[in-house]
Amino acid sequence: MAFKRWLYKGGRPNLIARTLNRGWAFFHSLGLFPNYLVTLEVVGRQSGKIISFPLAMVVVNGERYLVSMLGEEANWVRNLKAAGGKAALRHGVREEAFLEEVEISQRAQVLKAYLRIAPGARPHIPVDKDAPIAEFEKAAARYPAFKVKTRFSS
Repeated sequence: MAFKRWLYKGGRPNLIARTLNRGWAFFHSLGLFPNYLVTLEVVGRQSGKIISFPLAMVVVNGERYLVSMLGEEANWVRNLKAAGGKAALRHGVREEAFLEEVEISQRAQVLKAYLRIAPGARPHIPVDKDAPIAEFEKAAARYPAFKVKTRFSS
């Protein structure tokens, strides 16, 4: 647990974490791992280049969501907001998507489901995966979640 927190000390990935993330983004994009492991592609807000991030996607009530284990200041969150929610997901195939930020009052259930499938996020979100939903409600404001929509859905 301490090692995983060290990789993201100060809420930013260190050199080792960045290297690991590049590798995981590549493997997730190939579609070799379970379908909830995806690569998010978004235009970088400063470079203008496509930036790739490996993420765990959770399904709640038939809807797909991405969660930021590092909070609002995570690079992918900042890039996504700068891109107006436009992104792509890769898992074997590339899917154009629009990611809509979930209201804080609606995040608790998504966070709970996310921690069940994303053990690497557990050291960063100070709620036990089996805690009551009220504990997730207390933490929800610090961890943005985004509903995945296809570009052409409403």
